[in-house]
Amino acid sequence: MADTTDDLSTPLGQTPARRRRLRLPFTFPQAATVLLGLILVTFLGFALFNHNPLGGEPTARIAIRQPAASDGKPATTPHAAQKPDSRAATTTQVPATGQRTITIIDGSSGARQDVVVGGTEPDKTDSDAAPATIAAGIDQRLLEKSRYGMIPIIAADGLKPFKAYAMGTDAERAKAATMPVVAIVVGGLGVGAAKTADAIMKLPSAVTLAFTPYGSDPAKLVERARAQHHEILLQVPMEPYDYPDNDPGPRTLLTSLGAEQNIDRLHWHLSRFQGYVGIANFMGAKFVSSDAVMQPVIREAAKRGLGFLDDGSTPRSVASQLADGQAVPFAKADVTIDAVPTSVEVDKALSRLADLAKERGSAIGMASALPVSIDRIGIWAKALESRGVMLVPLTTAMLKSKSS
Repeated sequence: MADTTDDLSTPLGQTPARRRRLRLPFTFPQAATVLLGLILVTFLGFALFNHNPLGGEPTARIAIRQPAASDGKPATTPHAAQKPDSRAATTTQVPATGQRTITIIDGSSGARQDVVVGGTEPDKTDSDAAPATIAAGIDQRLLEKSRYGMIPIIAADGLKPFKAYAMGTDAERAKAATMPVVAIVVGGLGVGAAKTADAIMKLPSAVTLAFTPYGSDPAKLVERARAQHHEILLQVPMEPYDYPDNDPGPRTLLTSLGAEQNIDRLHWHLSRFQGYVGIANFMGAKFVSSDAVMQPVIREAAKRGLGFLDDGSTPRSVASQLADGQAVPFAKADVTIDAVPTSVEVDKALSRLADLAKERGSAIGMASALPVSIDRIGIWAKALESRGVMLVPLTTAMLKSKSS
């Protein structure tokens, strides 16, 4: 039908023209390929030329309130005028003040800036922070400020922490001078609130408690122990022979360090809490066997009016000779009570300790705060005096041993 219409409208003698169809200069697959290429080029250009140091990192927007100045007006800081739109923020707490330091990262330049803002509560898990307050019953005259906090010192009138924080009365010390005595030191406390609380509450008050410098709040636990009339020691981590496979903990005193470095580490340990009569080695068989590294430590103990307890872990220890030379109150543990932590073996060790006291006038035992140790020591102590032996704090045994 279309052909007939064309013939009628075409002049005589001419061939009817064919209808021209519109043709594109490219096919559909070619167009799709070009479009995909453009998308890929755009993505690569964005990735290569857009400077974003936080690429892919989660970001957060924070509002920083400016602290008020003393005149009541908001204090200005260099960071207050900056826009927080493209910044990531991380926060850490400053335990000593309860403030927060916020690190602000500029999304366009990658520059980092620190802003200190008010916090709500100190970070109690940071073992680097010295306690901000002094516990009850601590004599301010016996404290000296260090870079880490307050550490013990001999008072201007000559009073020493060894004497000021010793437990027991003059009457008890006079009685101890007339009969055999046993001192027991339970160590490893301060890390693990439950076992520390058991030792504080279940053991007789005459048992001396030794705290490590670690833990979230050792000062509070020490204050509680002193309230129960326990004498306190500070255990200082020292290098064992198999260090670092056997690592006592952060800021361990090492034979490879110089005297100044070890004393600096010692000051950190000394600042963790107050109210102790002396220090003891925590591990440290290699360290206490070296005259060169032990001498500065014993000298520092003498300077600060502290005693020293050798845990008896190595016969090579030079602590006794050095303590004598510096007039430092000294004792060495005779028996490790729970070397084998069973009821039968703990009872045998306690019996051996009492026999040693009868033979020599005094004996000292070391134990850990294991449930079996706490239980057996508590039972054993109740019947001890009936055997003619007195349980006394460590300082009483030290003084008796020296007088003997």
